[in-house]
Amino acid sequence: MNVDSTDRLSMHGAMLQRKRMLREVFTEFHHLFERLDRRFLSGTGLRIELGAGVAPMRESYPDVISTDVVAGPHLDRVLDALAMDLPDHSVRVFFGQNCFHHFPDPDRFFDELQRVLTPGGGAVILEPYYGPFAGMLFKRLFRTEGFDKSAPGWQTDASGPMNGANQALSYLVFVRDREAFLRRHPGLEIVHHEVLPNYLKYLLSGGLNFRQLLPDGATGLVEFAQRCLSPMNRWLSLHHVVVIRKRVAA
Repeated sequence: MNVDSTDRLSMHGAMLQRKRMLREVFTEFHHLFERLDRRFLSGTGLRIELGAGVAPMRESYPDVISTDVVAGPHLDRVLDALAMDLPDHSVRVFFGQNCFHHFPDPDRFFDELQRVLTPGGGAVILEPYYGPFAGMLFKRLFRTEGFDKSAPGWQTDASGPMNGANQALSYLVFVRDREAFLRRHPGLEIVHHEVLPNYLKYLLSGGLNFRQLLPDGATGLVEFAQRCLSPMNRWLSLHHVVVIRKRVAA
């Protein structure tokens, strides 16, 4: 499959329809986004999902506008996160699930956040985690994406919307270079960082690219195992979430 073609969306959509366990994971992500928006962000304006792919948040929260950098029949519009065709101060929140590491120049995205967000609004970004198990797994999963925690900078030589990404980008920006991020974008602040617990369910579902390892009927058992393993989340998690907020002028 050419991951930069529209075939990716149709094939991923077909895969998702066959996997109830994976659909439940995406719904859990949607509810997490909603909780974090209500807890940490304020103001009025549009609610927009970037890189919505085949499981748009709109399916759980119909007011969220579903966008991607490539067109899809189930999406509301095409939107480039690095050059948004949106009015200034028009957006309350952006949601992004596994799309941030595909932005070849993150500074341009942060500049756009400053421009289009209302004061008190922000972005909720879910990305690959940087713990030992995630680092080992993500280095081996995709030929089209790397996982380089030692990259000297944030920019990547992306050759398409999907090819050439660094899955460790959120670690570089929000963890390793956190102080540099705050200096370069003083109008933004990091108000929340959370390691997510549903790694076992996501892993055993096979995601959008691999075969499911357990039947859907085993979901309850998988969720029980996740709760038992919760003390190990720091080492075993596959995803984390960061909330960025636009500062309110004093």
